[in-house]
Amino acid sequence: MVRNSVVALSVFLLVSVAPLPAQEITELAITVYNQDIGLVRELRTLALDEGVQEYAYDGVAAKIIPTSVRFHADRVDILEQNFEYDLVDRNALLEKYLGEMVDVMLKEETVRGRLLSAQGGLILEEDAGSVRMIDTGEVISVRFPELPEGLIIRPTLRWRLDSGVSGTVESELNYLTRGLDWEASYVAVIGEDDKRLELSGWVQVTNESGADYENAKLKLMAGDVRFAERRPQRPQFEADMMRAAGAAKQFEEKEFFEYHLYTLPRRVSVLDRQVKQIRLIEPSATDVDKRYTFEPWRGNDVSVDLEFVNSEPAGLGMPLPAGLVRMYKQDEDGSLQLIGEDRIDHTPRDERIRLSTGSAFDIVAERTKTSTERIGPRAREESYEVELRNRKDEDVEVIVRERFGGDWRIMQESREGKKTDAYHYEWVVPVPARSVVTLSYRVRMQ
Repeated sequence: MVRNSVVALSVFLLVSVAPLPAQEITELAITVYNQDIGLVRELRTLALDEGVQEYAYDGVAAKIIPTSVRFHADRVDILEQNFEYDLVDRNALLEKYLGEMVDVMLKEETVRGRLLSAQGGLILEEDAGSVRMIDTGEVISVRFPELPEGLIIRPTLRWRLDSGVSGTVESELNYLTRGLDWEASYVAVIGEDDKRLELSGWVQVTNESGADYENAKLKLMAGDVRFAERRPQRPQFEADMMRAAGAAKQFEEKEFFEYHLYTLPRRVSVLDRQVKQIRLIEPSATDVDKRYTFEPWRGNDVSVDLEFVNSEPAGLGMPLPAGLVRMYKQDEDGSLQLIGEDRIDHTPRDERIRLSTGSAFDIVAERTKTSTERIGPRAREESYEVELRNRKDEDVEVIVRERFGGDWRIMQESREGKKTDAYHYEWVVPVPARSVVTLSYRVRMQ
């Protein structure tokens, strides 16, 4: 029984819908890009008559890009194409029947009349000319005499085509659709001594395209493919991959043009309005370096970073798609605790990966400008001290990274550092347990 909205009305049709010509899907494949778009490939067996005819190719994605359709069948040409997506639903039926006769079943009677409005309830004009307002909560169902013209059951490409053959024809259809997206997600478990890391990877495929893809070949394209039309990105749905079940086979990766293509070697079903998780890489262990870094322009916090090389000799070596990395470590009773989250860009093999876990609790840094002196009309020298306080029970090394603009050079320094690029200079400063170390330097800027 309806209680709140006319949207939930029960609907009965007295007319049957004529079946579409036989269409058997013999092959289905989807390639999903991480830009909210997908490429669909279908092989279907079509039943055609010889000559010019109208044909309804149903079951395509509701968010299809009609101009991207590419159809091929021997001796068959498409002369015209229309995409029809005005699907049957309760609201659509009510809107189509405004001004028409309908039967409304109530709890104790059936009322027949001309439907004048369906907003917030039903307004009927009865045969005697009186107008009756029916509250939504009173309505059990609405009966319509037939399916209104223009409403269809599934999104449909309606073609005017010219066939040179009669009977069954093998066809291939390729098209782009919005509403297909994927994202990589990783779980990194840090070892007890913070020197080893176990990395596992998953992909999350989201289908909001308005079509089911059952028993399909699945491929994922990683890289920044350029699309001429840019669309707003929908919010990303995050899932805890540590609870997902493992897959029997993982993705196979290969280079494709200037991108990377990940192919699942088994078939999979991706249903409409479904989010599916599939394992990308099996858990693999590699060496990791923990680094403490102080960058004064970011504040007084000392960041904690984990760095490792994505190489085969190190235990990894698969090109990694961009995605979220969740980092965990076991506590004393063996429970995993989250220690940070970070994102990686598309990372080729043999490249170094840096993950930031957050800020160090027991290491404090503070930079103070101790002097400034003008040297001529366009140059000045500034002196700084950086105090590093280690409250831990173990020795650490802190990387102090400074950023300068314009023409600059270090004039004096209490510890030798190095220039890493045109804007940055850094020092590696050992700080013993429970001690304070001061780094001082003087820079000339012009």
